[in-house]
Amino acid sequence: MTDPSATAGALSDRCAPQRVASGSDLLTTFNAAGVLNAADVHVARRVAALCGGPVDEQVLLAAALAVRAVRTGSTCVELDRIADLAAAGDDQTPLPWPAPDALRAALAASPLVIGGGTGPLRPLALAESADGPLLYLRKFFRQEQSIRQILDARAASRPAVDAAALTAALDAAFGAGDTSGYDRQRAAAALAATSWTTVLAGGPGTGKTYTVARILAVMETLFGGDLRIGLCAPTGRAAAQLQTAIGEYRREHQTLRSDPAAVTVHRLLGSRPDGTFVRGAGNRLPFDVVVVDETSMLPVTMMCRLLESLRADTRLILVGDPHQLVSVEAGAVLADLVDRDVTAGAGAVLPDAFTAVCDLAAADFDSAETSALARGVITLRRGHRYGDRIGEVAEAVNAGDADRVIELIGHGARSEHPVRLIDPDDADVVRTEAVGWARSLREAARSGDARGAVVALRGHRVLCAHRDGPYGVAGWSRRVIGWISDDLGGAAGTGRWYPGEPLLVTANDRTQDVYNGDSGVVIDDAGGLAAVFERGHEIKRLHPSQLADAIPVYAMTIHRSQGSQFGTVTVILPPPDAELLTRELLYTAITRAEREVNIVGTPESLRAAVGRRVARASGLRTDLVEVVSPA
Repeated sequence: MTDPSATAGALSDRCAPQRVASGSDLLTTFNAAGVLNAADVHVARRVAALCGGPVDEQVLLAAALAVRAVRTGSTCVELDRIADLAAAGDDQTPLPWPAPDALRAALAASPLVIGGGTGPLRPLALAESADGPLLYLRKFFRQEQSIRQILDARAASRPAVDAAALTAALDAAFGAGDTSGYDRQRAAAALAATSWTTVLAGGPGTGKTYTVARILAVMETLFGGDLRIGLCAPTGRAAAQLQTAIGEYRREHQTLRSDPAAVTVHRLLGSRPDGTFVRGAGNRLPFDVVVVDETSMLPVTMMCRLLESLRADTRLILVGDPHQLVSVEAGAVLADLVDRDVTAGAGAVLPDAFTAVCDLAAADFDSAETSALARGVITLRRGHRYGDRIGEVAEAVNAGDADRVIELIGHGARSEHPVRLIDPDDADVVRTEAVGWARSLREAARSGDARGAVVALRGHRVLCAHRDGPYGVAGWSRRVIGWISDDLGGAAGTGRWYPGEPLLVTANDRTQDVYNGDSGVVIDDAGGLAAVFERGHEIKRLHPSQLADAIPVYAMTIHRSQGSQFGTVTVILPPPDAELLTRELLYTAITRAEREVNIVGTPESLRAAVGRRVARASGLRTDLVEVVSPA
């Protein structure tokens, strides 16, 4: 599987685009300024040539911007805000941006939107929304429309559920007792049982997987044990973690009657080598319940195909954190569904069986949350994984409140705060953490203590925004290896396997049951070597030679760290003008820590990260009306 950080790094190259070989039109001007790259220009010119009719120069620019939008993670272009797309740091003469109203009118009459005389080719779609006119490549417009229509159709009815049976199932899964107070996890299970589509959102440690396991237990009770369950996630590693968590719950509580296997979304849909899928509208999935974990990583194209593959009577449960880093491909579907305009679901009401088992009078809802519940969206709030101070900082980052973040954290390497900002020139505390981590790894690994080694492995991790450069994984890996070699000696960085060497798997290998992003450690195993990986309460052992794609890991990208947890994390912030430095990136990095966070960077970089959001244009958050000019 492609490294997300690699794709993200490629997307950050917009300030140094490839130049087109020739041209004197608007496309060449915007390419030279760094707004468009060569691919954007060539695709726009090609589709204009294929349409067989004259194409206005401004429309040609809009087409190139629509191509650029998908390349940079959006599904559309907001025409009223196109001037905001100027390349960061571009100090050239202001670009000749078209007036939005004139551009909209030109597009509405263009053969690229309404079709030409030579055939039905209409590569662009123009739509009106509450956010103004949006321009799409038609493929992505159709995908968004399909997602919207399927979800609206699923929300138009409710499963028939007996309130008394639901209460009994909830009591069996969560325990009977005083239910007058509001418990979000119990309510999430009730919502999933009474809705065809449920979005279960929440930050790290809020109990999403715990809740999913109990939702499935509730469903099995309601179905009398005859329940077909599909578990999936965007990555093999996330799927393996989901299956481990569900399996542990089943073994511990003996409430789940089945032991479903979790797979990637691609595998669930039957991905073929040519990029097509076995499953679709003509070949539906056979499951009664489908759970998608880490949904924030799912692009719009894959979400569309998944929804098209569901039967109308399949309950779909989408699980994830909408504030984490989104898919490296186009779309931010989970965030769109969580933040969808409340007017889009204004007619939705809570199902009777849900209100019968949940005392809304005692709930800690506000009006927006109540509306979200009616649309099948529930957000878990209480985090159990990390301390209150880390949670407070994460909330301030999400709110975009840089002053509050600066106020909450400690400053300097000697600060005793669990979250502290460290000057890049004062790396002693990072050295102490890294060497102490390596020492614990070696001691456990050399004694053959597999459990102790994997526990030590989770003790500390250096997280970087980039792969390369002085602020990236490559530079910091060399630095950490140097510290370990100087202070502990031994084989760090020699290229030979040794006890205590931390490993990162870089490709899925279902044969060996290891997946891209898995972390393990080499231990001394009865005189030989073994690479061990944690699988819940179990330890998986492989000889290092069985790992076809694994590298030593002394630092990793924040993208790769999603879904992982460490005792302490050291976050390396790049300079303030780095395009990858965003609120979502910082939030994801901070919430990987259980106890402490060291942020290596300047106050300016920290403020830049909090103030800059991942900008992804999409029409899923609101209703759309396609603009079709009368022929």
